[in-house]
Amino acid sequence: MNKLPKIDQSWTLFLDRDGVINKRNFDGYILQWSDFQFTDGLLSAAQQLGAMFGNVVVVTNQQCVAKQLITEQDLALLHQKMNNELAVNGLQMAAVKVATELKNEPPFRRKPNTKMALEVKEAFPDVAFQKSVMVGDTDSDIAFGKALGMFTVLVRSQEVTSEIPDLYIDRLADLPNLLL
Repeated sequence: MNKLPKIDQSWTLFLDRDGVINKRNFDGYILQWSDFQFTDGLLSAAQQLGAMFGNVVVVTNQQCVAKQLITEQDLALLHQKMNNELAVNGLQMAAVKVATELKNEPPFRRKPNTKMALEVKEAFPDVAFQKSVMVGDTDSDIAFGKALGMFTVLVRSQEVTSEIPDLYIDRLADLPNLLL
């Protein structure tokens, strides 16, 4: 499939954070705002993305908290700054869901597990997974979206992947052009 389905305000956009919203640090974690860099073109495309979807949510695995590299409070502050900058540019986040546990540890909220999406659905009952798009840069992101029946979009990167998404893009900022 080389085109997305017809998107309108009844659709929800699920976004991974690292590698999609911000440039990913393949050697570690983004632990402070000074290290957070939005992906190329995102702030320019933010208003267009925000106007296309009824809800936009972030679902992100952040085991750096369990590793005690950053506190949940400091991570929440980083996300607040991210949300503020995106909102100023026209992209309002409805929610940011974070899985802070280590891989394969309880409470098993990390993608590809679907718990974060189910929490979004509980908070926003109008969210329909079959009318949702999941954009990520890893196999766990794509598997998460597929498990819920979402349309999946993989952002190409140096990450080695084997899951086959519905669509490939080079950066999130390219998505609005494919929706027109």
